[in-house]
Amino acid sequence: ILARCPASLCGILLARSKNPSHQPASIGARLAQTGDRFEIHMERDAARKHGFGDRIAHGLLVLSIVDGLKNQTPAQFKARASLGWDWTFRAPVLAGDTIGGTITVHQKLETPKEDQGVLLLDFDINNQREETVQQGSNKLLVYR
Repeated sequence: ILARCPASLCGILLARSKNPSHQPASIGARLAQTGDRFEIHMERDAARKHGFGDRIAHGLLVLSIVDGLKNQTPAQFKARASLGWDWTFRAPVLAGDTIGGTITVHQKLETPKEDQGVLLLDFDINNQREETVQQGSNKLLVYR
């Protein structure tokens, strides 16, 4: 294990998504890709029947948006590949919500290859009301 992350890489602010993450086009595309037609994603009344205030964005759609926002941060990593995610859905992302948050480089790990390393990134994702909606970590293989 290498030393703790340098201060210049800790607490990188994720940009807030420019568009609400749960637009009809987004959900339609997600339905077409995955076949996930659970009613809380499709109809407001159905979502309300389950105790939600509006339609819910697919959790994995939100994670995909988070990954895209990671690639738009001012601090860029020389990424080679994602090695996996450990992720938790804390609260629903409702129709019309926008998301943002922070990435913190939690740890740097050595690899057998001298030109590569692994970053452990922690994410804290919130909506426009500053409510935490998703949290987790990403193991990212990077070039040095």
